[in-house]
Amino acid sequence: MKLTESVKPVDVTLVQLIASPERFDGKLIRVIGFLEITFEGNVLYLHREDYENAILGNGIWVNVTPEMFENSKSLSRSYVLLEGIFSAIDRGHQAVWSGTLKHIRRAEFWRAGNKGANREESC
Repeated sequence: MKLTESVKPVDVTLVQLIASPERFDGKLIRVIGFLEITFEGNVLYLHREDYENAILGNGIWVNVTPEMFENSKSLSRSYVLLEGIFSAIDRGHQAVWSGTLKHIRRAEFWRAGNKGANREESC
């Protein structure tokens, strides 16, 4: 799938991705979760507590873009909105995750008041 601005992502939750990864395989998705960016640990978790308690089943691997890495101080260990292609087959580092988010075209810090604001900005 070619990622152009005209292609609209499917809004999903991490719960949906974890429960039925095959349903979203190869699709452009938009998801919100708690992101950790670290060496061998770029993961979008369902909750901050999942990260803090290493509950690996509640996360998906994230192929971090150079822009995301550059902005990791504001994105890592924060709730974020991500848009990219989901792969149910690629299970990330050491194949322990519920899938991988690839070809990320948008990454932004998520505030409780966002509720759809700035939906067209990208990283």
